[in-house]
Amino acid sequence: MEENKTSNTHKNNDNKKINKTNNKEHNNKSKKNIKNNNTNNSKNKNKNKNISKKTNNKKLNNKGNIKIIPLGGIGEIGANITVLEYENDIIVIDCGLSFPEDDMLGIDIVIPDISYLERNKSKIRGMVITHGHEDHIGAIPYVMKKLNMPIYATPLTEALILSKLKEHKLDKKVKLNTVHFGDVITLGKFSVEYIASAHSIPDAAMLAIRTPAGTIVHTGDFKVELTPVDGKKMDLARLGEIGKEGVLALLSDSTNAERPGFTMSEKSVGNVLDKLFDNCKKRIILATFASNVNRVQELVKLAEKHNRKIAVSGRSMEKILDIARELNYIDAPDRMFVNIDAINSVEDEHLLIITTGSQGEPMSALTRIATGQHRKIKLTQNDMVIISATPIPGNEPAVSRVINSILKRGVEVVYSALEHVHVSGHACQEEQKLIINLVNPKYFIPVHGEMRQLQAHKNSAMSMGYTNNNIILPETGRIIEGNVDIGLRSTGKVETGQVFVDGLGVGDVGNIVLRDRKNLSQDGIIIAVINLNNDGTLETEPDIISRGFVYVRESEQLVRKLKQIVIDEIEELETTEWNTVKAVVKNKLSKYIMKTTKRDPIILPIIV
Repeated sequence: MEENKTSNTHKNNDNKKINKTNNKEHNNKSKKNIKNNNTNNSKNKNKNKNISKKTNNKKLNNKGNIKIIPLGGIGEIGANITVLEYENDIIVIDCGLSFPEDDMLGIDIVIPDISYLERNKSKIRGMVITHGHEDHIGAIPYVMKKLNMPIYATPLTEALILSKLKEHKLDKKVKLNTVHFGDVITLGKFSVEYIASAHSIPDAAMLAIRTPAGTIVHTGDFKVELTPVDGKKMDLARLGEIGKEGVLALLSDSTNAERPGFTMSEKSVGNVLDKLFDNCKKRIILATFASNVNRVQELVKLAEKHNRKIAVSGRSMEKILDIARELNYIDAPDRMFVNIDAINSVEDEHLLIITTGSQGEPMSALTRIATGQHRKIKLTQNDMVIISATPIPGNEPAVSRVINSILKRGVEVVYSALEHVHVSGHACQEEQKLIINLVNPKYFIPVHGEMRQLQAHKNSAMSMGYTNNNIILPETGRIIEGNVDIGLRSTGKVETGQVFVDGLGVGDVGNIVLRDRKNLSQDGIIIAVINLNNDGTLETEPDIISRGFVYVRESEQLVRKLKQIVIDEIEELETTEWNTVKAVVKNKLSKYIMKTTKRDPIILPIIV
């Protein structure tokens, strides 16, 4: 982590400038930010004019049109990325990934298509990040290999991005800039103010983006947390001030738009976990999201209170814990931890294992523990497993399988359906309405969610008096354009799509390959090996190889028939053109197999 600290110091020295204001509160915030920078302030002065402290919004003249172009995160969960374009300037908000659906066989992750940005790379002024979750930063290394631009992020988010860039050997090429709440970034004609928000990861920010065409407010992911675990409160007052200045459009998180009421506080989970820990004589294995830093901090406090050592399992949990401790987002002394190799030396009642895998991921630590495949952690009936998370839509079957596997081993499992061991990091309907009311935008644009969630968020806005005329349901790639005088409207569409990452390959797997993989998984493959002479006659009898279709030894009659079809067709063709032979053989075999088995395996003729 010493390397991280040095890297952060270098970046902060290059990028941080604090302007004095007449407001006492602003001066206090500036002092706090300077203290947290860990930099030599005498070297900081006047190095980067892009970052300043917030000032009163000045009216901007000569209005052109602002373009709002979502390239991902609309009609889906994840892959959040939005482009704002004003004349010859472009900024990018977030750059996330999504995880593959069940029919995307072999695909590791999915990232947005950035063809539009590649065609307009001369206009790009920078990327501004709202927070450090994978669906908002996960695609950054892949995008930066094609489009190198400065990135602006709050300290924890910046550290997580830096870790990803190091994995891809991009940390020396990409310029990272640290910003703090209240800072204003100037990027061409854009002025971006970072506003303190609340989410399930620290340092989440909302963005107030000012342009000559009007002000855009982007919430990022948020909830209204009135009793934050870390004591850092959401700046609702600042949102109200910006709302009074006038806002053209609000882009707001729709994830929990179907849920009425308010999202419970993170502190409520701590109270439930405290009761579960109290008088528990078992070893506790707790799975949660690695990025939920505040919950991990609560677990550290509970472990200390109940005299338990902590072991950590899961690469992502180890990485984020190291970063959060380095930046003082988690207060956890070394004496609290025990290496995973030494857990058998600690009595069960004095051990807490924090692990990943709360979503039932196939190779995660919890899944391997549940199936008995973890090399270090073996379940016993003196274990209590707590899954401190709720399944992300689509992950329910995988989580259910993990729970069932643990229960079959006679181990106690506590999960969200039984106890209040998780709260969402996203706002429910009443919180969403509060933000709409504070910002008071001329146009409301729900983002971050599937269509049903976007529609539910629209319904909430309409209950507050908004109409179809000032609510815009976005589409991926659809341009929303206008300014504060003429309003906003949809004007066209840009090229968008999904790019599949499979191992080291990025974009080399498309829909045709996925279709073949799906066919392979469903009906298998038949390979017909044909040995031809120069005159087009058979040198030897053709060979039929089956994989995933039939077991050859138990289907000798079918295999003999397939061989005979190949022999008959080659005798009739009397040609030496290999492509013709392959096409005819493939067509005849496919028709026969479909007729006799009602299956459609991939047919692959090979001529030698």
